[in-house]
Amino acid sequence: MRPRDVSRALVTDHAYGRLPARGEPVPVAAAMLHAPKTCGPATTVGQARAAFADDHVHALLVVEDGTLLAVVERADLPGRPAGAPVRHIGGLAGRTVRPDADLFAVRDALRAAGRRRLAVVDGCGRLLGLLCLKRSGAGFCSDAGVRARQVRTGETHLEATRR
Repeated sequence: MRPRDVSRALVTDHAYGRLPARGEPVPVAAAMLHAPKTCGPATTVGQARAAFADDHVHALLVVEDGTLLAVVERADLPGRPAGAPVRHIGGLAGRTVRPDADLFAVRDALRAAGRRRLAVVDGCGRLLGLLCLKRSGAGFCSDAGVRARQVRTGETHLEATRR
């Protein structure tokens, strides 16, 4: 199968949360969400706690002018004052991946680390998307699946990244 065919198969299967069989490398970019929820640098710990009340939210992507400043997770918040900005609380180390990284290797590393989310960034730190491993660990969340859940639940965003 040529790389173009692998990507097309991934897109087709990805809509249903499945991955193609191991074979030729598949880049992370083929499985990432393209319009992840983001928040601005003025977002507070109190606002982050409210966002994390939704059990589908596992990470907040703090973005300014397209650049990812921090990835904030629930574990970053305990003991922090509600009015503190989250941009200084989260981090990037171990929370980002390049779009050309091998999807299967990244999936295996996420499983081994017990993690499910990685922000996808380019070499300049610009946010490109979000890689979201499903709870089952068998596949990745898709743009279509996220949109369907948002419609079904009436979910709201802090902010939506649009490209």
